[in-house]
Amino acid sequence: MDDTDRRILQVLQQDASLSIAEIASRAGLSTTPAWKRIQKLEAEGIIRGRVALLDPKKLGLGLTVFVSVETSDHSEGWLARFAELVSAMPEVMEFYRMAGDVDYMLRVVVADMDAYDAFYKRLIAQAPLKNVTSRFAMERIKQTTALPLQPIVK
Repeated sequence: MDDTDRRILQVLQQDASLSIAEIASRAGLSTTPAWKRIQKLEAEGIIRGRVALLDPKKLGLGLTVFVSVETSDHSEGWLARFAELVSAMPEVMEFYRMAGDVDYMLRVVVADMDAYDAFYKRLIAQAPLKNVTSRFAMERIKQTTALPLQPIVK
């Protein structure tokens, strides 16, 4: 991947709905080379997909909760089952296995406290957990999906 690929990716991260001609123009290419590079980036899995970003508040999903999970069971079987169950919960936007004092971290988006309580009850019914800590976001200060792509330094 070179600087031209990075320019294409930066343009796509800002607005993936642009035409190939506009992407090419912004990346300093003609249409065909830009299209071929985009196809290559998709084939290599660098571009995993193109999506619409939605406003959760306007959809009635105004509560973001960061959920820390600790477990006493660290076996591969337990992890596989827990990962499958949590991944299937549509309220879970992100799900990480952590290093440090917490085993797993989830970012959950729900309508309100009642919806979170229902989610919490489903979560703790799924598998034995040692501790679940919920932290409620009061304000979203920054959110981006754009990765920090730096030019190649030579």
